Amino acid sequence: MDPRPLTVSLLFTACSLCAQITTSQVDNARTNANPHETILTPSNVNARQFGKLFSFRVDGDVYAQPLYLPRVQIPGKGTHNVLFVATEHDSVYAFDADGASREPLWQVNFLKQEPGTSTVPADDVSCPFIQPEIGITPTPVIDLQSGTIYILARTKKSGVISGAHYFHKLHALAITTGAEKYGGPIEVQTKGFDGLRELPRAGLTLANGQVILTWASSCDEGPYHGWVMSYDARSLKQTGVLNTSPDAGQSGIWQSDMAPAADGAGNVYLSTGNGKFNVSGNARDYGDSVLKLGFQSGAVAVLDYFTPSNQEALNARDGDLGSGGVMLLPDQPGTHLHLLIAAGKNGVLYLLDRDRLGQYQTGGNAPAVQTLRLGDGFYSAPAYWNGHVYALGSDDFLADFVLEQGRLPDQFAERGQQKFANPGATPAVSANGNKDGIVWLIETKVWNDFGNRPAVLHAYDAHSIGRELYNSEENKSRDRAGSAVRFAVPSIANGRVYIGLKSEVDVYGLLTRR
Repeated sequence: MDPRPLTVSLLFTACSLCAQITTSQVDNARTNANPHETILTPSNVNARQFGKLFSFRVDGDVYAQPLYLPRVQIPGKGTHNVLFVATEHDSVYAFDADGASREPLWQVNFLKQEPGTSTVPADDVSCPFIQPEIGITPTPVIDLQSGTIYILARTKKSGVISGAHYFHKLHALAITTGAEKYGGPIEVQTKGFDGLRELPRAGLTLANGQVILTWASSCDEGPYHGWVMSYDARSLKQTGVLNTSPDAGQSGIWQSDMAPAADGAGNVYLSTGNGKFNVSGNARDYGDSVLKLGFQSGAVAVLDYFTPSNQEALNARDGDLGSGGVMLLPDQPGTHLHLLIAAGKNGVLYLLDRDRLGQYQTGGNAPAVQTLRLGDGFYSAPAYWNGHVYALGSDDFLADFVLEQGRLPDQFAERGQQKFANPGATPAVSANGNKDGIVWLIETKVWNDFGNRPAVLHAYDAHSIGRELYNSEENKSRDRAGSAVRFAVPSIANGRVYIGLKSEVDVYGLLTRR
């Protein structure tokens, strides 16, 4: 198969206003808003007109957010709107997103590339959170210019004499065929990196021609570090490595599976989990911090950081700042033009100036532009649309804040009527420009529920979130979703809503468009 994307530029030039989801939470700012949805509206998303249409069965659990591209020309199969799905069984699928067929347009399974290779069993990592197997967890990322989807996959290979070896490999596949590109896959290697202990959960980021990968651990099973690595998107050559805790360990990048954010200059923003904080003198440990990273040849540099004054107490009680994802806001009026929002297990939402994050100061959170307390901790990320910030913490209600002069009001404009248990959820917004906004979210399950609880898809009027438009349990015989996985984020495009589940992706839409 020829992996060269001969028609990619023509495809997407002609469809600049079409919905496309090429990365975690829609864009590099992680706003999780699709402003090109012209089919689904608050008037037709209801249990009479909207529901579950069909499902795609796959060979493993789907933790990675499904990605979507319109009008892709598949060799020998015509032009399709394509849904890309990655599984914990180390498979990547390309489906006709409209369900013309339930069979994949193409499928690649990385275990078949090397005899004797398997996924990583949950027992091997001593953690039950992803089970029974670990393969592809982080959301891939797509480069439209080259027609490439990048995937980070884990595998295990057992030897009679040498024992078990654990691998992390970066794959670059042609979106049209699934063929490997650029000489891939490339094994992730660097001094001190442990293929068994390190777990990638945060999605992949593509910025300034670099594919950014991050790691944490499984259930805090040590020893481990927080790692950030960059790879050239066209050669797959490793271009930079950062260990967020070289002297102390821990400080992983979890972000509840949400990807690091990136600005237009290619700077990357992420938050770390529990671990020691010490950057005085020659120390280099960034526990419970928001980091601004720059990428140079052979290095990943910490350009700036924010660390709460109570970091030591957070670390002592496993109060990860990095339990939630980071979101960048569009340019704001006032004295703080470039802002970001981050929140963690302590339930505090931090509004930070990206140009002056503030670093660390004792006594209060003076470097933060603003702090708000919500819920019982964040295992999610907010969404932004049309001047509104939507957030849902653990054991809390969906909240809508209206930005005013670059600040969030001390009180939400409105909140939902339903209280959501742990972990809460990451909202997603669909809209037609500045109108017909809908806030979507997936209700999953608490951390110690290892059963097969069904996920629940919810939809709310974005202008009045106290009004629920739809949920998939209203007509459960028709619309009930499959078994939930934690931290799932819906993908909304072209009148469809796609949600990743255990061994399937469920597809919702208008019933008249079946």
